[in-house]
Amino acid sequence: MSSPDTAVVVSAAKAKPLTRKPRKNVDKGGGGRTASIFLIPFFALFILTMIAPVIYSLGLSFFSERSSGLGFGGAETLFVGLENYQHVLGSETFVSGFVRLGLYCLMYIPLMLGGAIFLALLLDSVVARAKKTFQVLLFLPHAVPGAIAALIWTYLYSPGVSPIVSTLANGGITIDFFSAELVLRAMVNIGVWEWTGYNVIILFTALQAVPRDVLEAAVVDGASQLRTAISIKLPLIAPALGVIMLFTTIATLQLFTEPQILTKATPAVTGTFVPNMWAYDAAFNRQDLNLAAAASIIIALLAAVLSFVVTRFSSRSSKG
Repeated sequence: MSSPDTAVVVSAAKAKPLTRKPRKNVDKGGGGRTASIFLIPFFALFILTMIAPVIYSLGLSFFSERSSGLGFGGAETLFVGLENYQHVLGSETFVSGFVRLGLYCLMYIPLMLGGAIFLALLLDSVVARAKKTFQVLLFLPHAVPGAIAALIWTYLYSPGVSPIVSTLANGGITIDFFSAELVLRAMVNIGVWEWTGYNVIILFTALQAVPRDVLEAAVVDGASQLRTAISIKLPLIAPALGVIMLFTTIATLQLFTEPQILTKATPAVTGTFVPNMWAYDAAFNRQDLNLAAAASIIIALLAAVLSFVVTRFSSRSSKG
């Protein structure tokens, strides 16, 4: 037997069936305003730290400090147009620096990238044990600052104090890492030692995202570990390889620390060994900021062009 209140509720429910009213859209543009507020600091810092220096350097590169007469009247700033760019591109030391940089890239990128791919595939294979330990050991060289890494290897290259040189000498092998023939390879060795482990971690993380059912299907079909790595794993981690290529290309154009430290150890490395050192020498040794700005703009333009080419090539490779 039902109570009177229950009967009232039941009759009310029958009289007015429950219907859900459509929710009103409460977002009246507040989300966009909130996002804009959070993005303003980012864009402000980006403009101040990235865009403004480039614009300032670009403007600086079109002027030059000239002294009139015998120089007693002081220097004046004159608009010279592209004259600084002509001077930079006509400099034999600047162009030869790009040649050395190109040779460095030809040796460094294949060695570093090939080593990173091999070690990442090895870590991802079933035969690899203690993966976490290997990851930490491989990443440790990257944790060392670039200047410290260059100092460590300068010590290891130095005759008389280096255990490597002493061991090779005891075995009848005399080698001078600071000679003009070997010093560029010595820099490549420092770069490979410092960056391979970092890229191994990126590639290993990408390999962990490869669908396991695809790999298991390859094993069921009788594919070997090598065939699986070449035909399945590498194509699936192509986007990660593209990112590494992009970062590596930009990093090689910024080569500065290693040769700058090696200038103190060997006369084979001059103060204009690579383009960045040429710009540094122009700015702080020759006191010509306008010339240094023109050289910096040229290096930045080359980096932008190479980054665009690498990005397009990587995107096409990813699409197959």
